[in-house]
Amino acid sequence: MAEYRSSFVLISNSPRETFRIGKILGRFLKGGNCVALTGELGAGKTNLTQGIASGLGVPDSYAVTSPTFTLINEYPGRDALLFHLDVYRLTGPADLEEMGYEEYLLGNGVLVIEWAERILEAVPDEALFVVISALDENVRKIEFSGCPDRIGFWERAFREGGSE
Repeated sequence: MAEYRSSFVLISNSPRETFRIGKILGRFLKGGNCVALTGELGAGKTNLTQGIASGLGVPDSYAVTSPTFTLINEYPGRDALLFHLDVYRLTGPADLEEMGYEEYLLGNGVLVIEWAERILEAVPDEALFVVISALDENVRKIEFSGCPDRIGFWERAFREGGSE
């Protein structure tokens, strides 16, 4: 991760609120963006991704699930595809070459990576890094970090409730 990062924190009090945070995020993501998610098992990474999918306009008829065994799921969004990558089973960045990871990075879709800490050296510096921590059964601390100019944009978007 680059050293020129800024960050801010949101607190989610329920899975529904975590979904809503993801939905706001999804409304503003564009093709070529990368979101790197980290957090313990059950922290809410997939729930946040489901919200991102909703914000990107992925139809409700698609069940957005963690691609733990398939590694990557693709979903059609309004303006961009959503590539949902789960690298939990990978041993490191070298495993990415076999799956054509660079094509997803260079493509016009939005790439969301669960367990990004396992391949950190392969995550682009301009990615939005999101760390989700469980504070109790339903409450989550969600820390966003990235390039200072983009973090300011995201912080304003959340403060304004995602209104465009």
